Amino acid sequence: MDWYSIVKFGHVICALIWVGGGFAMMLNGVFAVRAGDAEGTMRAIRLSSDLGGRLMVPASMLTLLFGLVLCWFWVGFTDLWIVIGLGGYAATFLIGLFYFKPTSERVAAMVERDGITPAALADGKAMLRVARFDYAVMIVVVADMVLKPTFGDTVLLTAMAVVLLAGAAVAFAPWGETAPSEA
Repeated sequence: MDWYSIVKFGHVICALIWVGGGFAMMLNGVFAVRAGDAEGTMRAIRLSSDLGGRLMVPASMLTLLFGLVLCWFWVGFTDLWIVIGLGGYAATFLIGLFYFKPTSERVAAMVERDGITPAALADGKAMLRVARFDYAVMIVVVADMVLKPTFGDTVLLTAMAVVLLAGAAVAFAPWGETAPSEA
């Protein structure tokens, strides 16, 4: 075993925790919204908020750290797939820092003060919509890390762009609304 393999293993394990754990939490919220379960929706938002700072942020930061070590010592920073990966990481980190964190804190304060209100539910549902787009970005980053596209891989790069656009459409277009299912 060499240092490259150890660092790469750390990178992959941290990415697995970050991306997989967050995806499971997002699905939990989407299922609660679709079921019309207001308490379940708020529980999912609260769980995302609690685990966001305790698990997701550290896992994402370690993913970045291990990735930067890999680039610094073995891979370099000039390949297109590295640039796409760093750009995707920056996007998801900034969405988390400037949207998820303050919104989840605001929703938690609203629920603490007033209980589960339509405004708190609306903000929680909006967070889940943004999370869908965030995971479209993460899918592209994971594909990027595995497939390592170059400028000549136009079909792959186009497919990655389509995934981002589809993620944005599902998350933000009017037809992306999730209505409670009939029980």
